[in-house]
Amino acid sequence: MLPVIVIFAPTACGKTALAREIFGKGSLSYFKGRGEVVSADSQAVYRGLDIGTAKPSLQERQDIPHHCVDIADPRVQFGVGEWLEEADRACKDIASRHKFPVVTGGSGFYIRSFLMGLPDTPESNPEIRKEIKERLASKGEYALYQELKACDVESAKKIRVHDSYRVCRALEVFYSSGKPLSSYAVPDKLRQGFDFCTIILTRKREELYDRINSRVDAMFEMGLEKEVLGLEKEGIGSDAPGMKAIGYGEFFSCTKGDGYLDAVKEKIKMDSRRYAKRQYTFMRGIPNALTFDMDDKELIMQEILRFCRSREECL
Repeated sequence: MLPVIVIFAPTACGKTALAREIFGKGSLSYFKGRGEVVSADSQAVYRGLDIGTAKPSLQERQDIPHHCVDIADPRVQFGVGEWLEEADRACKDIASRHKFPVVTGGSGFYIRSFLMGLPDTPESNPEIRKEIKERLASKGEYALYQELKACDVESAKKIRVHDSYRVCRALEVFYSSGKPLSSYAVPDKLRQGFDFCTIILTRKREELYDRINSRVDAMFEMGLEKEVLGLEKEGIGSDAPGMKAIGYGEFFSCTKGDGYLDAVKEKIKMDSRRYAKRQYTFMRGIPNALTFDMDDKELIMQEILRFCRSREECL
């Protein structure tokens, strides 16, 4: 089986720094240079969305290689199915070079899907998908979300109104099969072929929220507004899938005028805090997952190193 380290934590928790500390070129660890990161960030896949996604810098990517970053055009929908294929491919490639894949990110849905797999739903129906997208364009996100609530209230509870990709996919499943997406069994066992070391990191809520607020402030200092304006000039506007992300969508949902940027900043902070809290729900019931407070760094590193040493012969 292919050994894979999986580290989940919400944004600003410190997971990327932890991976670098263990496997990066500057690490003092025995496993220095023996791991590569597979990003489980649903928005870091998009090229050009750098500041608002807190994408690892070029220096960080030189210190420890990252996969599943900058692989999609923000105007093209790149969902969990496409990401899962890329992540599996990256893990096999990393292991073939006798290194440990380290899947890490804050997208709980992506992490859970990597660990457990996706429900066995009907294959995509191009005609139905086209019809739904046309209704999305003509009627808008809210109307489609109300449509989903009418036919699949359980799925609607789990999907944000602005997550048009997942709303459309849930509607597509319903109209293709006559059954709501929520009726399809969600896998409750780990995927075969992998040997997972799953780490869930936590921080005290107040501390995490302070870190999120500080990160958003830093994004604006780094030029987030300029980045968004640059993307718009390239024709990447509010309707682009990549621009639905937290850190970008708020620029289009806030009313322009006096105090516009302050309103955008505060909304990003609020949306980021809510998102961080919500992502933990996807990690409930993961078999064999271990939860650590981020301050217990020594215990976290001991567990990861114990796993690596016992699986080295598998690479």
